[in-house]
Amino acid sequence: MNPTFSQIKLSHAGALQLLNTAIEKAMTMQQPQCIAIVDEGCNLLAFMRMDGAKVLSEKSAIHKAMTAASSRVPTGNTEEALAAKLAAATGGVVTNLKGGLPIILNGQVVGGIGVGSGTGNQDREVANHALAAFVGAQTFVFD
Repeated sequence: MNPTFSQIKLSHAGALQLLNTAIEKAMTMQQPQCIAIVDEGCNLLAFMRMDGAKVLSEKSAIHKAMTAASSRVPTGNTEEALAAKLAAATGGVVTNLKGGLPIILNGQVVGGIGVGSGTGNQDREVANHALAAFVGAQTFVFD
């Protein structure tokens, strides 16, 4: 067994690229958003509350990004009973609100993006658009 491993890291420049692309998409949708980018350890790398975005969506966007990075799957798909237990067990940090997507490069989770202040589907659309513009990032298909 190898005692070490190689890991891809999301840089601050990459986080800003994701943030700026998400802001541009939200602007074209005319839906102000709170947008958070975290690394694989759930450390906040970039954040913006656009003019007109809901103030409390700041927290939900950050929690969406953290949940997506740590769970390695999009938020919003967990069975409600389990979601409530996870939220309670983590002091409300883990959320099942739509709008959090893991940032996956070459099969490796390097972080998460969380978007909040629109509808859940709008939040997902903004996050997925940012991933689509990020070279090598996995995007997601939703019903």
